[in-house]
Amino acid sequence: MTSIPEALLWCLSAGTAAAVVLAALSIRARGQRAGLRSRLSAAEEQNSATLHSNTELTARLRATEAEIRHLAETRLPDLTLALAHPHVPVPGLMDARFAGTDADRALSAVLEQVSDAITKERARVDAAAQSTLRGATTTIQALLYQLQTALQEMQHRYDDPSVAQDLLNADFLNEQALRRVQATGVVCGAWPGLTREDSYLAELVVGATSRLRGYDRVQVSNQLRDPVAVVARAVEPVAIVVTELLANALHHSHRELPVTITLQQGNRGASVIVDDYGVGMHDDEIKAAMELLAGDDDLLLTQLGDPPRSGFAAAGQLVRQYGFGVHVEPSPYGGVRAVVYIPGDPLLTVLDESTQPMSVMAPLPHRSGVPDRSASVLPTGTAAPAAAPAAAAPAAPAAPAPQPGERFEAAPPAQQEGELPRRRRRQPVSESAAGEESAERTASLPPRSPEETGSRWAALQRGTESGRAAVQSDPPRSPEGNAQS
Repeated sequence: MTSIPEALLWCLSAGTAAAVVLAALSIRARGQRAGLRSRLSAAEEQNSATLHSNTELTARLRATEAEIRHLAETRLPDLTLALAHPHVPVPGLMDARFAGTDADRALSAVLEQVSDAITKERARVDAAAQSTLRGATTTIQALLYQLQTALQEMQHRYDDPSVAQDLLNADFLNEQALRRVQATGVVCGAWPGLTREDSYLAELVVGATSRLRGYDRVQVSNQLRDPVAVVARAVEPVAIVVTELLANALHHSHRELPVTITLQQGNRGASVIVDDYGVGMHDDEIKAAMELLAGDDDLLLTQLGDPPRSGFAAAGQLVRQYGFGVHVEPSPYGGVRAVVYIPGDPLLTVLDESTQPMSVMAPLPHRSGVPDRSASVLPTGTAAPAAAPAAAAPAAPAAPAPQPGERFEAAPPAQQEGELPRRRRRQPVSESAAGEESAERTASLPPRSPEETGSRWAALQRGTESGRAAVQSDPPRSPEGNAQS
């Protein structure tokens, strides 16, 4: 009987132990499940962060690729266009998030390198083109000068009026071609190609006018107080500039409207003022013209348009080389006013009119005691009308009458600061004294035979021809401002 309770006790003990084991196993299983869930949650969070990071990297990579495409397709083409046309803007970054980053600095470095390479290549190509044009224009200019000399010789050789008129027309056409070639050569760095002697400013302006078609529309008014002249080295450059300004005025005004030129003298120089009544220029056109006329920057042929307009560019090159100034502004008459200012030091002088008289084609100045004469502007080679004898000015009461064969030098007045350099003039003599002196000098000379007269004229002609041949074979270059740039 006692075995039954023991068996029951043993069974209860075994059940309790089993229950304890099962409970322990259950707790352990729950712990393992919680740890597994936490690990799974951490893995999911890590995967999510990795996925987000990958998404950001992919988006940044796509944005970088888009920025590079923007550089290649938009920024670089606009940069090349802006180098030729500065008013064209160059766009910046497409995505502002790249501002200040390494990618922004790398893209900016690419733009700078491309800009530098394009600029150097354009300068090299343009320099080669200018060198080629300079050599070609120099040769053509020399040939045109030879043709001009041949035409002038034929004008003196033939007396037939119809032949003379045809030669004048051919000479005028040759002058047109010479002006175009000369301006192109100056733009490309060549010197003007012609050396002259000291010339009156009024003569220079009339000569510049005769190079243009439509010269009969030009009206010249000489307001100079003194016989102002341009020094030899600056005569042809000033003539080229005045010619180009006149060509612009004649081209942009109606063929029935006049173009006026006024010569003014100031305390420190002289000015040539050209006014037209044409269509005028806009503000941006005047600004561009002033940039060309200043001659400060290196000029490229590609900046002159298509076809190239070399007038203002040639004037700017000469302004930079010789030291005078050109200004363009709206004219009070509705067109354009161009002013060429020539400083008295060192480009002007005052000549002695008694030893070097002014041409009859030049307008006389409007000063007291001097009769007015309008400019007779004729094309190159046209015979000028004979000058009417000027009335002699009355002598001062206190001055003694000059005797035949005598000359009196007037004391030079004290030169004020800023005045033009003056040369000593001879005191004018009366017509009767001059006539008596000339008659006495002529009577004292022994008569010449026809053979002697012919030999003198032949010697003069040979000397003229040899001088022209020397000029054509090797044109002299003045060391003052005629060096090629």
